[in-house]
Amino acid sequence: SMSCVFCGIIAGEIPASIVLRDDAVVAFLDARLLFKGHVLVVPRAHVVTLADLPVPSLPGLFGAVQKVSRALVAALGAQGSFVANNNVVSQSVPHLHVHVVPRTKGDGLKGFFWPRSKYASDEEREDYARKIASALDASI
Repeated sequence: SMSCVFCGIIAGEIPASIVLRDDAVVAFLDARLLFKGHVLVVPRAHVVTLADLPVPSLPGLFGAVQKVSRALVAALGAQGSFVANNNVVSQSVPHLHVHVVPRTKGDGLKGFFWPRSKYASDEEREDYARKIASALDASI
């Protein structure tokens, strides 16, 4: 659906800092980030929730989530990652998306209180996208 912002990103009609594209998914930096390097992994097919995703599509989606979670550690020196999927409640865009967030001990993330942040500039955002994309390329 072209009224969906994520479908627009997938189609290349809405700009985003893309870190991974394959047959199953597109992954890009979240504009409303928790921490710099926060990625959204979205299936190319427009489905609203995880429950709506056909089972055969799960390996493509979660395989990409796994690759991105590894790449954040390699690219950014994160100690680990937080992987989350909101379905309906707290789901800001009605297109399935999985948050992959770099984590470091003492980073201040507590429970499900998400203190949003922002990049200093478009250049800084693109630099994060490039770092993650490079780490993803290196892992293939």
